[in-house]
Amino acid sequence: MIKKILVAQDGSTFSSAALDYALFFAENFRAAVTGIHVVDIVIFEAPFLHDISGALGFEPFLNFSTRVKQELEKNGRSILESFKEACKARGVECEEHLGFGIVTNEICEKARVNDLVILGRRGVNAKLEYGLLGSVAEGVVRKSPKPVLVVPEVYRKIENPLLAYDGSDNASKAMHSAAEIVKTLGLPLTVIVVADDDKGGAMLGEAENYLKTYEIDTRFVRLQGPPPVVIERYYRENDHDLIFVGASSHSRIVQMVIGSTTEHVMRAVEGPVFIER
Repeated sequence: MIKKILVAQDGSTFSSAALDYALFFAENFRAAVTGIHVVDIVIFEAPFLHDISGALGFEPFLNFSTRVKQELEKNGRSILESFKEACKARGVECEEHLGFGIVTNEICEKARVNDLVILGRRGVNAKLEYGLLGSVAEGVVRKSPKPVLVVPEVYRKIENPLLAYDGSDNASKAMHSAAEIVKTLGLPLTVIVVADDDKGGAMLGEAENYLKTYEIDTRFVRLQGPPPVVIERYYRENDHDLIFVGASSHSRIVQMVIGSTTEHVMRAVEGPVFIER
């Protein structure tokens, strides 16, 4: 199922955790990993160039943008070299890609020829961003043509995964991915449905009927209440360490809307979130 993994690297602690998760999946699925670092062209806009000069240790001058590009490219190659060393130490096949452009777009373009995208919930500019979800992570989730695993700052071995199922097409994709992954990892799977009407029972029946063919250890739970809050609470109280969800968007502006439940889960749960679109 997962044979090619794309992992975003920017030198932050979040990207270090993303690499740890990528190596975990690569080892268990015998997959190859591509590390991608993108030099963001947005920083070459004049106001930002002056702001960044002090951080890079030199004053603005005539060919300032060229010098900045050279320094950032050098930094990117260093980050990717560390990525290669980490893969080599674990015996994982890898390649690296240094891109130039808008970070979100570059990652999503490269995602087309991979099976899974893994990136940190926030990045190297975490202290400058508002909220619990970075702009790059949010943008990739909205636009990626492939599943995305958004991970926290600290790696934790996956042992107790959870699937939030709502009967939608994307939730069905998430259920398929969850089944394939837990089957390979030899893990149990808890499936929760949050519904206040009779549809809850029907959705649990669908999930049970689908998953029984995988012969995995499954537990099915029906809950009531506001889905975002209920899912977050259940995840936390039952010590789960991975959640599978489908991006719940039902309009033509799919790239602009993730869905209130999915977005809340991405921002609220402390562990990695596997999102299908």
